[in-house]
Amino acid sequence: MGRGKVELKRIDNPTSRHVTFSKRRNGLLKKAFELSILCDAEVAVIVFSHSGKAYEFASHDINRTIAMYRREVGLPESNNSTFRRARTMEYWRNETEELRRSIQNLEMRLKNLAGEELSTLGMQELKQLERQLKTGVERIRSKSRQIISENVNLLKRKHKELQEENKRLQKRSKEFHFADVTSSTSTTTSGANACMSAFPSYIDLLN
Repeated sequence: MGRGKVELKRIDNPTSRHVTFSKRRNGLLKKAFELSILCDAEVAVIVFSHSGKAYEFASHDINRTIAMYRREVGLPESNNSTFRRARTMEYWRNETEELRRSIQNLEMRLKNLAGEELSTLGMQELKQLERQLKTGVERIRSKSRQIISENVNLLKRKHKELQEENKRLQKRSKEFHFADVTSSTSTTTSGANACMSAFPSYIDLLN
């Protein structure tokens, strides 16, 4: 069954329009390449996106091809250096504009994720945003549980180490206490023996 006739009109959805542009642009540049190879033709194609960004293909030096075109249609010759400068300035203007648009889109995306500026979104876009938020929340919860589990395990290890250190300190304290008591007992016994040994001599002197 053949495909029906497609009405050619501007695509309203920005995402679909960008996807279609990328596909059609790549197809156009591929056809230009094939034409240059198959027919030994000198081909140059320049395409500007809706944002002004330039895409090109040239089978030979594009400046030479453009110069040939200008001569063919009777346009005045352009100064190459001026032309290159103009192209460079245009390129960076397009790049700046593209970056500005990207920043604006990202800022709007952040607002949407925060629940702001939702009036411009359709039902499909709102559902997609809801799915993304649910996925993000699940990832955040998973990461939070992981961090909590790691902290609990770390605290348990530290608690166990402190308990073991406390046991070692108690054991050493008992050993020191026992050594002190033994030393004190030995000193007392020695003193008593000395007194007892001296007592008979003192008695003898009295006699």
